[in-house]
This record gives sequence, structure tokens and C-alpha cells, in this order.
Amino acid sequence: MTVLITGGTKGIGLAIARRLAPIHGRVVLAYHSDEAAAQAAHADITALGASVDTVRSEVGSPEGAAALMAEIERQGHGLSHIVHAAAMIYPTTLLGADLAKFRQAVETNGLSLLYLVHAAQGLLDRGSSVVFITSMGSRIPSPNYGALGVGKALAEAIVRYLVAELAPRGIRINGVAPGLVHTTSVAAMLGSEDAAQAAVDRAARTNPSGRESRDSDYAALVEFLLGPEAEFIQGQVIAATGGTGVIG
Repeated sequence: MTVLITGGTKGIGLAIARRLAPIHGRVVLAYHSDEAAAQAAHADITALGASVDTVRSEVGSPEGAAALMAEIERQGHGLSHIVHAAAMIYPTTLLGADLAKFRQAVETNGLSLLYLVHAAQGLLDRGSSVVFITSMGSRIPSPNYGALGVGKALAEAIVRYLVAELAPRGIRINGVAPGLVHTTSVAAMLGSEDAAQAAVDRAARTNPSGRESRDSDYAALVEFLLGPEAEFIQGQVIAATGGTGVIG
């Protein structure tokens, strides 16, 4: 079974790829521009004994999403599942934003989910599952997070609306919100690696569960949502955050 993971060559997407590759046997990792990270991810997943292809793509436009699905179809292995983890990082306030760049970020972080599913509808079949990687920032405002949080909130709405169209076809769609993890994207959002680590440490201290987020926390949840046991779960956004945001 082939699993497409957008944003799959770094950070959360790569952690999910490591989890899924030995189970599903073949993954396609879509990435935007970092060729070095793509090569490293390819070697990483290949070492796990799985088949892997890396595809450079622009999922933030209908044309880019369609081109990605055309490439997957051309490869001839089919498509079983989609995990959409790609994001455009644009740290800004709303009123101080470059509106053209803000619109591009919201399109990439939100509407791209619809673009991908729309382009993939001829490839997905009964038993397929789509998982969108969101964040608590879609519901809880954070400084300079608006371009990502607004886009994620839009995509969560798309998740709910697509249920009525996908569920009758036996296709599932859900979202997963991981806890804060130290990634290059978080570092870019906060301005430095040190700031990212400080934020992760702070999250661990204030988390009701008393520890920081681990890759296995959210990757295991994605694995479950792709499996047949999750057949009756539709339109949900499940937070793997240790209780952050539940207790004030």
C-alpha cells in the first residue's frame, strides 16, 4: 500500500514516515524545496526496508496538487492513504502581515487539503484514509502564529465538510494535532533553535501529563487512523498533546 506524506522529508512528516514505512511498505514523500533533506529522508526510509520515492511539489495551488497526483499515478503503484503534513511558515501578526504572503500561507496551510483530496479522488478507494496534521494553534491563538493557525483552522473545517462526500465512498478523513515538538519549522517560527528548545521545555513543564511530546505520541495515532480499526472515525480532530489546552 502506498502512503503519500506531504512535508514528509523533515520534522513531524518524517517522523510519521518512519512509523508508517515498515507497516505499509511504500511511501511517497512530497517536499517543497530542501533537496538535501529529501536525499537524507530517502536514505533514512530506505534503511528501514521500505520502498520510498521523493517528489518535489507545490501543494499550495490546485495545479501543484494535480501535478503531484499525476506523478503518483504515473509511478503505477496506486495510492492508499494521504497524510498531509506540509506547511508554510510565515511568522507575523495579522495586522502587520504582508497580505499577499499571508494569503499564500493560508492557502498552503488550509486550502491545500482540498486541492490534494480533489486531485486524488480518482486514486483513493474504499478503505483509504486522509489524515491532516493540524495544531492547537488552530484554536488557541499564539503570537506570530496567525498565518499557520488560520490556515489550519480552515483545513479543519474542510475536514468536517468533506466527510459528507467521502464517507459514503468508504473513505475516511480526520485530523491529528500533535503537541509542541522541536522542529526546524518551530525554530523558524520562534526565531532560533534556542527559542524552540525553550518553548518545548516550557511546554513539558506546564503539560498536565508532565512531559514533552514524543514522535510516537502522534505517529501512533496516525497509524491507527489509517488502519481498518478506525473505520468508523470520521471528521474528528484528535489532539495528542498530553492535556495541553484542556486544563487552563
